[in-house]
Amino acid sequence: MLDLKTITLPAFILPVRVYYEDTDAGGVVYHSNYLKFMERARTEWLRSLGFELDELAQREGALFVVRSANVEFLRPARFNELVNVTVTLSKRRSASFTLMQQIRRADEPLCEGEIRIVCLDVSSFTPRPLPDAVAARLDGAN
Repeated sequence: MLDLKTITLPAFILPVRVYYEDTDAGGVVYHSNYLKFMERARTEWLRSLGFELDELAQREGALFVVRSANVEFLRPARFNELVNVTVTLSKRRSASFTLMQQIRRADEPLCEGEIRIVCLDVSSFTPRPLPDAVAARLDGAN
C-alpha cells in the first residue's frame, strides 16, 4: 500500500459517478478505468489552477505525460456509486511533478496511486522545464 499518511488534505477532489461502461460483467470497475478516473482528476486539477492542456501545448510548447504510475487496488468500486478522486501535489522538480491520487467511496479508500508527470517539448518529445507560470502555481499548491 502506498504511504498517504503524510498528506493532510487533498488539494483537489473530483466526484465521479461509476457508469455501466466503466464496469466488467460483475458490475465492478475494470482496473484500467481507475487510471482514467485519475487522469480526469489531474486534468480538472490543472484546469482549477488556470491551465488548459491544449493551450499549454499551443502557447508554451509543453506537454504533460505520465512517466510512471504506482497504483494499488484496494477495494472494488461498483456500478452507479459516486466516488471521489483526489489529487495532491507531493513533489515538484524543474521538469516534472509527482502527485498522490486516491479514489474513495466516502471515507473508504478504493485505489491509491503515485503518478509522476514529466513535461515534454511538443516538437521533440524531450524533457523540458515546466512553463514558468505552471511552476509558480505548483509551488503555491504544495
